[in-house]
Amino acid sequence: MASFTPYTYIQCPCHDSTNQGRPADDAPSPTSQDLPDEDDDRTFDPRAPRSNFSLYPLEYLLYCDVCHQIRCPRCVAEELVTIYCPNCLFEVGSSSLKTEGNRCTRSCFQCPICIGPLAVQSLESAPEPSLLTADNATASSSGAPAGPWILACSYCNWNSSEIGVKFDKPQGIFAQLSRLRHGGDDHHSKHFAAGDRSDAAAQDTTKARFAALKSFYNGQNNLNSTSSAGLSGIGDYGFNSPGALSRIMNIYSGSNIGGGLKPKAKASMAREADSAGEGFRASDLDESAAVSKLRRSGWDGTVTGEQAKSQVEEGSRFAEALWPIPYLLRAKRSKRCPVCRHIISKPESKVGNTRWRIRLVASNSIPSISIKPLNSALSAPSSFSASISAPAPLTPAAAGGLLKPFQPAQFLLTFKNPLFDEVKVTLATPATTPGRFASRVTVLCPQFHIDANTDTDMYLDDVLKDGDKEGGGGGGGGSGRRRGARGVGDEGAGGTATTHQAEAGKIWERGRNWVTIVVEVVPASLRIEEPPALLRKEGDGVEPDLSPLKEDEDVLEIPMFVRLEWEGEVSQDQVGATGGKEKDTMEKRELAYWCAIGIGRISQE
Repeated sequence: MASFTPYTYIQCPCHDSTNQGRPADDAPSPTSQDLPDEDDDRTFDPRAPRSNFSLYPLEYLLYCDVCHQIRCPRCVAEELVTIYCPNCLFEVGSSSLKTEGNRCTRSCFQCPICIGPLAVQSLESAPEPSLLTADNATASSSGAPAGPWILACSYCNWNSSEIGVKFDKPQGIFAQLSRLRHGGDDHHSKHFAAGDRSDAAAQDTTKARFAALKSFYNGQNNLNSTSSAGLSGIGDYGFNSPGALSRIMNIYSGSNIGGGLKPKAKASMAREADSAGEGFRASDLDESAAVSKLRRSGWDGTVTGEQAKSQVEEGSRFAEALWPIPYLLRAKRSKRCPVCRHIISKPESKVGNTRWRIRLVASNSIPSISIKPLNSALSAPSSFSASISAPAPLTPAAAGGLLKPFQPAQFLLTFKNPLFDEVKVTLATPATTPGRFASRVTVLCPQFHIDANTDTDMYLDDVLKDGDKEGGGGGGGGSGRRRGARGVGDEGAGGTATTHQAEAGKIWERGRNWVTIVVEVVPASLRIEEPPALLRKEGDGVEPDLSPLKEDEDVLEIPMFVRLEWEGEVSQDQVGATGGKEKDTMEKRELAYWCAIGIGRISQE
């Protein structure tokens, strides 16, 4: 079985918020202190189906410094900053999207087979200058190669000549391809009225039929609106609609004052499109041509599901019907807090710049949590980096990488403080984990303080000094304890110390801005058997779940409630125009959230 890596997922507070928005009046935005504490009494179940939409790694979360709350990608409000083509990096205006669509209108295309970039190439290679020795050699023959031109892929060697598409010039490929495919300008298609049916058979493309249907139904709406002077539709009930002014003028016009309202004419019944000129096309149920083509081309001649989805227009069945794909436009987005509308993430507007103007990530405001087994920590060399490094794969030697049922196991949880203020941390976990297999959990030190994140350069000098002292302190070399470690039964004689053991109410280790505590778990048994009759409750109609083991049900996952308390400086928008002394005042801040900690897999033996 593959090794298991411990993980920590944090729950966003938007998981069950029903009315999350900015208040209508001028009341101040709610903070974490103003929110009700009803959710604090409920135990979070990380295995619930709804929990999959609210648990995120710390790297995916943002933090609002006005509301002092965590924000996830699901609850933030996004705004478009820049729209551009990922191939040519050309910036597209928002007004062009309504007329030209969300595809690049320059010579940027993707291969319909392998989605690689297509390049414009000539079918005829350029003549070599050394061979042009005739006196009557024209200027065109001595320069670039002449047409026709094609779109070719350098990865799968596909080119547009396979579907019979060739271009007269290497510029304006998008317009030429639109004329070849639709028989005219793609974005200025002719609208066919009911009487113009001569060219309806030629205009049998998707966009042409859509334009004809749109023109037909717009004409139907105009007929109904002119015949009725009152409300013509549900959309006219709003006073912001374009027909609101004309409706009011018809009601209160001068001719209606003395003689009353004009009698309304009976609205004509709207009919459906029934001809090709109006955009109607009957389904062709004869599949004999497609079946014969399938027999000739075989499986390789058909398109895959991914190739069919990537096409601009649907309906492609065979490879010879695949057209070059214009690049889909991309967008840079800024993110706002859904409560106070404060910008928490905003990239640079320039397409080539990958920097962020504003980026309030949660890792700069929330302590990070790392997990590792206690056995490997004792056997590892004594070093500061081993206590705050990335979590190593969980490989308990006693269980061969798995947790044995009913055997206690201890793990180290390291909290690292990124703030420049001292933080008080309070932890709470249920006595048993939720789910079908309840494991016992005990946090030996549920409340502790983490020092502020001070200057790194000053602390590096202290580390170097401590390393010099430990290196020259005798022949043992490894008897020195890590900074801030608390041992049980330490003896001063001889400078020796006994084995470092975990105690209830005491931290395991402390550093500059990090604290390590011990969590003890007793894994449950994964045997699926019916409980004894003595343990059943009378009148309980719930039958025990005897279904087979589900996916990842053997993972020991601990729901942990974390409450952070610290004192920070009052923000500028809250201070206002107060004096300098009041700006130095501190306010108490508080943040509480649930997190799911994956410890390891339980053995099924």
